[in-house]
Amino acid sequence: MRKRISISFAVIIMTVVFSSIGAADGGGLPKYVFFFLGDGMASAQIQSTEAYLTTINGGSATKAVDLLRPENRLNMSKMPVQGMQTTYDSFALMTDSASAGTAFACGIKTKSGIIGMNETATESVKSIAQLAHEQGKKVGILTSVSLDHATPAAYYASVPNRNYMNNIATQLVNSGYEFFGGGGFASPTGPKTTGDTSNNIWDLLASNGYTVLNDRASILSLKKAKKDKVVCINPYLQDSAAMPYAIDRPGSNLSLTEMTEVAIESLYDGKRGRGKGFFIMVEGGKIDWACHANDAMATIGDMLDFDDAIGVALDFYDKHPRETLIVVTGDHETGGMTIGHATTAYTAYYDRLLGQKNSFQYFGANQWPLHEAAYQDAVCPYVSNLDNLESNAEMRSLMENVFGLKWADLNTYQKEKLEDAYDQSLCETNNNSAAENTYLYGGYEPIIVTITHILNERASIGWTSYSHTGVPVPVFAEGWESKRFAGFYDNTDIAKQLARAIGRTLPQPK
Repeated sequence: MRKRISISFAVIIMTVVFSSIGAADGGGLPKYVFFFLGDGMASAQIQSTEAYLTTINGGSATKAVDLLRPENRLNMSKMPVQGMQTTYDSFALMTDSASAGTAFACGIKTKSGIIGMNETATESVKSIAQLAHEQGKKVGILTSVSLDHATPAAYYASVPNRNYMNNIATQLVNSGYEFFGGGGFASPTGPKTTGDTSNNIWDLLASNGYTVLNDRASILSLKKAKKDKVVCINPYLQDSAAMPYAIDRPGSNLSLTEMTEVAIESLYDGKRGRGKGFFIMVEGGKIDWACHANDAMATIGDMLDFDDAIGVALDFYDKHPRETLIVVTGDHETGGMTIGHATTAYTAYYDRLLGQKNSFQYFGANQWPLHEAAYQDAVCPYVSNLDNLESNAEMRSLMENVFGLKWADLNTYQKEKLEDAYDQSLCETNNNSAAENTYLYGGYEPIIVTITHILNERASIGWTSYSHTGVPVPVFAEGWESKRFAGFYDNTDIAKQLARAIGRTLPQPK
């Protein structure tokens, strides 16, 4: 994948000047527009990924000279135009992805849980993707989660409840967009919840002229054999109709990066001056899910895949610099991720992350159920103050082999936390109060989230939440009209500026 080795100050100035010229002379509005959204991604996710890159490239995450090397920087953080956006919605400092997606897609504030509608859910609004499609641009919507999830839905659907996923998928079919790719559908043959529709999405896709592809070879073949309208679903979906975390991805699947390559080839008109171009939205959706679970390595893996997808767009930009606009941001931060922890002070140990082979999700669906079935009866009913984990060589081996967490390297407090979590997972009780367990584990499997907490803390990564947080999020841009995205502004301004960049105005609720 494309990695920028260097970028000079002169190139930065040239890019901004060119984009200004395009706006000033009334011509050269971007023909090809990319919007990359890292769900749950803010500055901490970016910095931790760059520290990880520095480590695996042979440098030290404690040395500025190593952290600053171009090969240890992400594509996004080397883009020449940068800004910052606030993420709150109509009634919450901590937005959800439905209201955030609506802000990015439609340019309005709304209430958490609502997609493509005003805060009272009484009026629908058009998205930037719909405007682009009306303009004659082809549209591609890509995500690593399900295609009917909140963020992608904001670009083609309007619903008062993000859980109306059959309704959302029905509107996907009716959108007429040319390309959808990534995950599948959460509720394709009936209602997801009360109030939802009960359509058969597969039948609707077929009757509306969509080709559904769900194997690697046929999806990749679209690079040479384009289809008018296509839905590309990875063959293996890990959870909730979503792609697996990058750390768990089997060879039969496409990465988000490869799916982006396919989308570009499918939507590109191939002839300069002909066609109206395209609008492509790419969501790194499982960055958010990994951060909810406080799993830094799962987060970093999906951050890298997301950034490599940005690299594909930058390669395209290099071939079409006077016709292409690329914007990158996150919809909110998730997990309260921090660079630094109370136990590590001013030192970082990112090499301690390198032993993790799978995500929390994979471990919870594979190794853990087998272990639980084998040992639950032996451990339960729970007896206080027994060292059930320390005395279990198999569990200690699992922690080391899957997560790289060695029992002998841990301090007494860390071992106590793991013992309590192990007992809670096996017996649904331990030495803690109910309030302590809620604080320590959220809604996740106690032993698994405690393993990732301790592993991350030892590397110098902390977490404060299992939910979204309200910090502002960086924005990166490059290409024609990219100057519009410099500065500090609200998330709704991104949709408005994207619309202006293609010569349109987003209609606002009355």
